[in-house]
Amino acid sequence: MSRTLIWLRSDLRLADNPLFHFSAPPESLLCVYVLDAAWLTPVPGLEAPRIGPSRLQFLWQSLIELRGELLKRGSDLLVRIDNPVDAVAAMATEHEIDEVRVRADAGWEERQSTARLAERLNGSVTLSRHESGTLLDEASLPMAIGDLPGSFSAFRRKVEEAWSVPGAVPAPVTLPSWPEGAPRGFPPLHKVCGRAASWSPDRRGGFAYAGGETPGWARLDHYLRDGGAVADYKQTRNGLSGSDFSTRLSPWLAQGCLSARQVHDAVRAWEARHGANDSSYWVIFELLWRDYFHWAAWQEGASLFGRRALPTAADDVRAWCEGRTGVPFVDAAMRELAATGWLSNRARQNAASFLLRDIGGDWRLGAAWFEHCLIDHDVASNWGNWRYLAGVGRNTRPRALDVHDQAERYDPEGAYADLWQASGQTHRPEVS
Repeated sequence: MSRTLIWLRSDLRLADNPLFHFSAPPESLLCVYVLDAAWLTPVPGLEAPRIGPSRLQFLWQSLIELRGELLKRGSDLLVRIDNPVDAVAAMATEHEIDEVRVRADAGWEERQSTARLAERLNGSVTLSRHESGTLLDEASLPMAIGDLPGSFSAFRRKVEEAWSVPGAVPAPVTLPSWPEGAPRGFPPLHKVCGRAASWSPDRRGGFAYAGGETPGWARLDHYLRDGGAVADYKQTRNGLSGSDFSTRLSPWLAQGCLSARQVHDAVRAWEARHGANDSSYWVIFELLWRDYFHWAAWQEGASLFGRRALPTAADDVRAWCEGRTGVPFVDAAMRELAATGWLSNRARQNAASFLLRDIGGDWRLGAAWFEHCLIDHDVASNWGNWRYLAGVGRNTRPRALDVHDQAERYDPEGAYADLWQASGQTHRPEVS
């Protein structure tokens, strides 16, 4: 009897997920997600957990929906709060697993966890890694990962010389049965984190996210419907407020509720109906940026995080976190981030630049705070963008923005600043 365990991480979907496709299906299938208990404890220096209430709630919604889809196909889901390697290794032994399947993640910590699991299994169980979630896989890159260009522009030029994105693969109709006697289900969110269970986004954000494949597809369909907001994306992408100036697909991409190839296919289908333009191309351009950060994280390994031990955040850095710098444009961005779990690209760039250039704060504290707050946190994109802005690592030219000039350009009437300055609330990073 063959038994397979799927270790889920940032790949919480059934469609276009190679973990769920078998050349010869096993007789039983155990699907497991393990939330690292360490993510719920405060990070020294910042005193905030790695996963904040907004992302944790979105994650739980995504897991609930995924379990429903698995049940429809004859399977189920087990969710635990634990050390992921310890939990998966123990389950592999207890349930006499023959193969463990896991996504080949770009993040250094995820890769180290996979390597530690391989050591624990010690060849007694097959451990297979599957590429997933990006437009391109390693074999289709026009260069070796070690030769990845230092700039995105150089990467894009090489890729676009002759590239073909594989089509997304449909979800399986049925799945192997759940192993007899294996536990299933997961703890209610209020027992994991009370603040996450009760968290709700501030309505001024103009959009409410819900985790899972279905809400992700609903958002994508809305954005592409008829003429679609996609038709004007290049002109609106620097917006600050509202629901449709951005695709807002990043949380579903970050948790793997949608894959980049699914979005790519949908945009190409829209182009076939309405004609391609600069805006539809720019959505795919942004997906390629995401791919670039993914492969850069593979290349950089542990150096992506700089020196991992964070310094203690000084008072001016804490004021930045809480939106109390005294600069309305920056404070509005930081308050929106804390109150909604999301922030426009333009506001992210300005908030980050202010921390780095005006305060002189450590870029790693900024990246760690964004990791805590963001619903759409993706290790490669978040930490890669912060390194890029700080001018450390791959590209040593720092990027500096004049936030006052940026405010005059993108918020000339001060509407965005006024919207978020109306609240005196600050975000406190309690866990429970």
